[in-house]
Amino acid sequence: MAAAKAIREVREVMVTEWADWLSDRAGSRSIPREIVEREFRLLIDSLIEMLGPLRAEAKMVWLHVTEHYGRTAAARGLAAGEVVDELQQLRYLLFKHIGASVSAMRPRRAVTIFLRLNGIVDRGIATAVVSYTDALVASLLMTDRATQPLTEANAEDVSRQLEALEAELVTVSDRH
Repeated sequence: MAAAKAIREVREVMVTEWADWLSDRAGSRSIPREIVEREFRLLIDSLIEMLGPLRAEAKMVWLHVTEHYGRTAAARGLAAGEVVDELQQLRYLLFKHIGASVSAMRPRRAVTIFLRLNGIVDRGIATAVVSYTDALVASLLMTDRATQPLTEANAEDVSRQLEALEAELVTVSDRH
């Protein structure tokens, strides 16, 4: 719970740094920054719930959120490695912002927290990459490549999808 609290305290700083980092990358301009930040908040909030007492329930939300991230990455025209890089940035920001406070804990507890965070992020990356690949394959099968783009990022659709995922997260976070 201490790690979740530490993450919650630096959430907005992490979101801003992540969005700033992302704005320098290709494929980031197809979706407005406020939606990108909203998606990052959702990722971080879902990760926080994965550290709490209802992590079994939060696991499904985390999977849905990271699946959505992968589909959105495909719509943004990213390469699979870029999806990995973007979610690796989450790991970097976590360790940058909460590493000192976690390291100050008892060594056994600190190692447990770092391993848990790494496992959560690793599963998120794997899920996002699979979802990304599924979205690309589906777009190849369902698109007339002569007349339509393979993927298309629509801010309204992404916003609507994020709203549904945020509502799903609320059902877990309101239980404790």
